[in-house]
Amino acid sequence: MGGLRKILFLDRDGVINHDPGDYTWEVSKFHLLPDVISFAQSADKKGYSIIVITNQGGIAKGLYSLEDVHVLHAHMASLFKAANVPLLDVFVSEHHDVISNSISRKPSPLMIERALALHHGDPKSSLMIGDKETDVQAGELAGVRAVRIERNSSLMAVHDLLV
Repeated sequence: MGGLRKILFLDRDGVINHDPGDYTWEVSKFHLLPDVISFAQSADKKGYSIIVITNQGGIAKGLYSLEDVHVLHAHMASLFKAANVPLLDVFVSEHHDVISNSISRKPSPLMIERALALHHGDPKSSLMIGDKETDVQAGELAGVRAVRIERNSSLMAVHDLLV
């Protein structure tokens, strides 16, 4: 098991960027929360790879496209890379339970399980941080420690969980 990697799974809206309460899909409205980069740098120094796990139900609702999300995620990745903390990957569920059922949308653990398998992650040493109970459920169902923080709050409140 020594070859498996520690992964820090982060929800996007409300954890990485400010969540105004509706959908964030335009680069001009994407604002990193304070301490996100310093938290990510600390996680990187402790050996974590960072993967974003995000439900983007606005795609299913026709509010924006998957391409819009890819553009936003490229911008987000560039902000992390500029701070010398690359994002290993981003997993997106483009479904919404109001439109149709999906096995990938959190609280399903499928995105996390796929990330663990694809990137040789060790669930026992990984951590999921989200701002909704569905984020915690997805992490726990995948066998990953999971913690819920307040939406739009500082990740530094859970800094001690990075081991």
